[in-house]
Amino acid sequence: MKRVHRVLVTVTTAVAVLAAPTAALAGSGKPDRNGLQRGLDAITAESAVGALMEVRDEDGVWRGTSGVSELGTTREVPAHGRFRMGSITKTFLATVTLQLVAEGRLRLADKVGTWLPGAVPNGHRITVRQLLNHTSGVPDYRRLLPMPPTREFLDNRLRTWPAAELVRRAVANPPMFEPPGSDYAYSNTGYLLLGQIIEKATGRPYGKEIERRIIRPLRLHGTSVPGTSPRVRGPHPHGYVPIELTTGRRLVDLTVMNPSLLGAGGEMISTTSDLNRFMAALLDGRLLPRHLLDEMRTPGVKGKQYGLGLRWQDTSCGVRLYGNDGDALAYQAWSFTTEDRRRQVTLALTPDFRGDPDDAVDALLDKAFCD
Repeated sequence: MKRVHRVLVTVTTAVAVLAAPTAALAGSGKPDRNGLQRGLDAITAESAVGALMEVRDEDGVWRGTSGVSELGTTREVPAHGRFRMGSITKTFLATVTLQLVAEGRLRLADKVGTWLPGAVPNGHRITVRQLLNHTSGVPDYRRLLPMPPTREFLDNRLRTWPAAELVRRAVANPPMFEPPGSDYAYSNTGYLLLGQIIEKATGRPYGKEIERRIIRPLRLHGTSVPGTSPRVRGPHPHGYVPIELTTGRRLVDLTVMNPSLLGAGGEMISTTSDLNRFMAALLDGRLLPRHLLDEMRTPGVKGKQYGLGLRWQDTSCGVRLYGNDGDALAYQAWSFTTEDRRRQVTLALTPDFRGDPDDAVDALLDKAFCD
């Protein structure tokens, strides 16, 4: 979901003076780690209020932070701070879905209409697999709601958005393409439907299943599925969005918000350490049987780099990375691991919308995996 960021890059550079980098470094002390810190500082100097990063490899664990935890202060970003992970939530949800497939309680070929009669007009033609890999054609509800910088978005920050309502708003529009499975178009609505299917299959909310099947077994103590709870518990950096006010466009603190807006496709909260452990466990086969992990790494459409809730990219040194990235409006995160699990990297930042951090983040990830 980080691609949403591009439409928000509109806040003036006056914010720059409020978020000068203040770095914190800890770890193995290996020389190239300093290059990672410089890269993190460069991101906060150009496009973020604060950032935090963890690298795990054969040399141990390195953590770096940069910028400030809250505008108007000099407080450092907590190295173990929590943040909204956005669409990395989809990897957790997809893992639970595939666990149910392994147990015979779901099939990838099952039709949405079978599990959720009437929820989607052409649900009898859309499969669980197509929801997972964004080939369903179901319209994305997030494109249909007020979003920053509109003031209306801010007015709804504490509103509870039931998944059924968001799905209804989405499917009132025509499909993004026909027939299902013929193309790729990112759809958060598809993951709301998956969350509802998990509840039908198990009798429990998807959040409880994520907790029971992933969070507790892996001891991810900084990870949670908040539901409608608006606060980020524990140490955390503040997140901001640009909003058009009567006095002009300003960054507004959106740390407190009702995460039901993000729902099953983006509501979760975590830490860099927890996400590194999760991605390592997933690619290690501890959460899924090998044949379903292979399905997870199979693109829905030829040439795309997105499978069943998992995406991948190749570094300049020829190493393939598996993981996901997420945009929770006021927070952005990236979490990737090598296929052999020898190195995991997670990076999170609170953007200030002076610029687009994507290229700088990609360069930093490349350095972290290749040096």
